[in-house]
Amino acid sequence: MGYWDIQEGTDCVQKTWITTKFAAALGLVGSAYHLAAFQPESALAGVQRAGSATLGMATLGAVFGMTTCLSAHVREDDEPLNYFIGGCATGVFLGAKTHSVSTGASACLLLGTMGYFTKVGKMEGWRLAGPPKL
Repeated sequence: MGYWDIQEGTDCVQKTWITTKFAAALGLVGSAYHLAAFQPESALAGVQRAGSATLGMATLGAVFGMTTCLSAHVREDDEPLNYFIGGCATGVFLGAKTHSVSTGASACLLLGTMGYFTKVGKMEGWRLAGPPKL
Protein backbone atom coordinates (compact mmCIF):
# COMPACT_ATOMS: atom_id res chain seq x y z
CA MET A 1 0.00 0.00 0.00
CA GLY A 2 1.12 3.51 -0.74
CA TYR A 3 0.89 6.65 1.31
CA TRP A 4 -2.31 7.89 -0.33
CA ASP A 5 -3.99 4.47 0.03
CA ILE A 6 -4.09 4.75 3.82
CA GLN A 7 -7.03 6.70 5.23
CA GLU A 8 -6.05 10.01 6.83
CA GLY A 9 -5.73 9.89 10.60
CA THR A 10 -5.34 6.12 10.75
CA ASP A 11 -2.29 3.85 10.88
CA CYS A 12 0.06 6.71 11.73
CA VAL A 13 3.01 4.36 12.17
CA GLN A 14 2.70 3.05 8.61
CA LYS A 15 2.26 6.55 7.14
CA THR A 16 5.24 7.81 9.12
CA TRP A 17 7.35 4.87 7.96
CA ILE A 18 6.50 5.65 4.32
CA THR A 19 7.41 9.35 4.62
CA THR A 20 10.59 8.47 6.52
CA LYS A 21 11.72 6.05 3.81
CA PHE A 22 10.97 8.54 1.06
CA ALA A 23 12.81 11.38 2.81
CA ALA A 24 15.78 9.11 3.58
CA ALA A 25 16.01 8.18 -0.11
CA LEU A 26 15.95 11.87 -1.04
CA GLY A 27 18.67 12.55 1.53
CA LEU A 28 20.80 9.73 0.16
CA VAL A 29 20.48 10.99 -3.41
CA GLY A 30 21.15 14.58 -2.35
CA SER A 31 24.20 13.58 -0.33
CA ALA A 32 25.54 11.56 -3.27
CA TYR A 33 25.37 14.67 -5.47
CA HIS A 34 26.93 16.77 -2.72
CA LEU A 35 29.80 14.29 -2.31
CA ALA A 36 30.38 14.27 -6.06
CA ALA A 37 30.44 18.06 -6.22
CA PHE A 38 32.50 18.60 -3.04
CA GLN A 39 34.99 15.78 -2.62
CA PRO A 40 35.58 14.82 1.02
CA GLU A 41 39.13 14.59 2.33
CA SER A 42 38.71 10.96 3.36
CA ALA A 43 36.28 8.09 2.94
CA LEU A 44 35.29 8.37 6.59
CA ALA A 45 34.44 12.07 6.16
CA GLY A 46 32.31 11.17 3.14
CA VAL A 47 30.43 8.46 5.03
CA GLN A 48 29.84 10.86 7.92
CA ARG A 49 28.48 13.57 5.64
CA ALA A 50 26.26 11.15 3.73
CA GLY A 51 24.98 9.58 6.94
CA SER A 52 24.28 12.93 8.55
CA ALA A 53 22.34 14.23 5.55
CA THR A 54 20.40 11.00 5.12
CA LEU A 55 19.52 10.76 8.81
CA GLY A 56 18.54 14.44 8.88
CA MET A 57 16.20 14.06 5.94
CA ALA A 58 14.73 10.85 7.38
CA THR A 59 14.01 12.71 10.61
CA LEU A 60 12.27 15.51 8.72
CA GLY A 61 10.16 12.93 6.87
CA ALA A 62 9.22 11.26 10.14
CA VAL A 63 8.22 14.58 11.71
CA PHE A 64 6.06 15.42 8.68
CA GLY A 65 4.40 12.02 8.51
CA MET A 66 3.63 11.76 12.21
CA THR A 67 2.43 15.36 12.60
CA THR A 68 0.18 15.19 9.55
CA CYS A 69 -1.36 11.90 10.62
CA LEU A 70 -1.85 12.92 14.24
CA SER A 71 -3.36 16.24 13.16
CA ALA A 72 -5.87 14.41 10.95
CA HIS A 73 -6.60 11.96 13.77
CA VAL A 74 -7.14 14.63 16.45
CA ARG A 75 -9.11 16.97 14.19
CA GLU A 76 -11.07 14.04 12.70
CA ASP A 77 -10.95 15.72 9.33
CA ASP A 78 -9.20 15.01 6.02
CA GLU A 79 -8.29 18.44 4.75
CA PRO A 80 -5.21 20.29 3.47
CA LEU A 81 -4.74 22.14 6.77
CA ASN A 82 -3.33 18.92 8.26
CA TYR A 83 -0.58 18.98 5.64
CA PHE A 84 0.15 22.64 6.35
CA ILE A 85 0.52 21.76 10.04
CA GLY A 86 2.83 18.84 9.19
CA GLY A 87 4.98 20.96 6.89
CA CYS A 88 5.14 23.77 9.42
CA ALA A 89 6.20 21.37 12.19
CA THR A 90 8.92 20.05 9.90
CA GLY A 91 10.12 23.60 9.24
CA VAL A 92 10.17 24.40 12.95
CA PHE A 93 12.22 21.25 13.56
CA LEU A 94 14.64 22.33 10.83
CA GLY A 95 14.95 25.75 12.46
CA ALA A 96 15.67 24.14 15.83
CA LYS A 97 18.30 21.92 14.23
CA THR A 98 20.05 24.91 12.68
CA HIS A 99 19.55 27.12 15.77
CA SER A 100 17.91 29.78 13.61
CA VAL A 101 14.50 31.34 14.20
CA SER A 102 14.42 32.86 10.73
CA THR A 103 15.21 29.48 9.13
CA GLY A 104 12.48 27.84 11.19
CA ALA A 105 9.88 30.49 10.40
CA SER A 106 10.58 30.61 6.68
CA ALA A 107 10.81 26.80 6.41
CA CYS A 108 7.52 26.53 8.34
CA LEU A 109 5.77 28.77 5.81
CA LEU A 110 7.42 27.20 2.77
CA LEU A 111 7.02 23.54 3.76
CA GLY A 112 3.54 24.15 5.15
CA THR A 113 2.45 25.79 1.90
CA MET A 114 4.00 22.97 -0.14
CA GLY A 115 2.19 20.38 1.98
CA TYR A 116 -1.09 22.28 1.70
CA PHE A 117 -0.97 22.52 -2.08
CA THR A 118 0.21 18.92 -2.44
CA LYS A 119 -2.93 17.77 -0.63
CA VAL A 120 -5.16 20.18 -2.58
CA GLY A 121 -3.63 18.90 -5.82
CA LYS A 122 -4.21 15.29 -4.78
CA MET A 123 -7.83 16.00 -3.82
CA GLU A 124 -8.55 17.87 -7.06
CA GLY A 125 -6.58 15.57 -9.37
CA TRP A 126 -3.88 18.03 -10.43
CA ARG A 127 -1.16 16.57 -12.66
CA LEU A 128 2.37 17.81 -13.18
CA ALA A 129 3.12 15.77 -16.29
CA GLY A 130 1.40 13.83 -19.00
CA PRO A 131 -1.15 14.66 -21.63
CA PRO A 132 -3.94 17.10 -20.74
CA LYS A 133 -7.36 15.79 -19.79
CA LEU A 134 -9.93 16.62 -22.44
